[in-house]
Amino acid sequence: MFAPVFDSLSNVTAPALRMQQDLYEKWVSLWPGMRPTEGAATAPALQVQKKWADFYEETVKRQRETLQRHFQAGLDNIQEAFHLAEAKDPEELRAKTIQLWQKVFETLRQSYETQLHDFQAIASRWTELVTRGAV
Repeated sequence: MFAPVFDSLSNVTAPALRMQQDLYEKWVSLWPGMRPTEGAATAPALQVQKKWADFYEETVKRQRETLQRHFQAGLDNIQEAFHLAEAKDPEELRAKTIQLWQKVFETLRQSYETQLHDFQAIASRWTELVTRGAV
């Protein structure tokens, strides 16, 4: 009962799948040091794969560390915000609020600078890997 439906679906999707495979092979052939039509992995291909894996591992590790610092800074700021209620008079509340506000914006500035610096480092490393063929 379902066999004709699956056969029909297979007949319809086969050309699209073949086109995607051809496109993938064309894109991969543009990368230096890559030969998509080879059956067995060669030493240069394994080196490229290892360098890309190292690159991604390093990138994810750096992003995790950055996120941990951002969350910790956010928690510290929230904790300080709860201490604002301990102010004895309006002048002390105003001074503590301004101090917290300045700290929050300084944390945000540092956070954005870190993200920008990390992005520049990742883009530079990625460009280096692509232009030198990662070999």
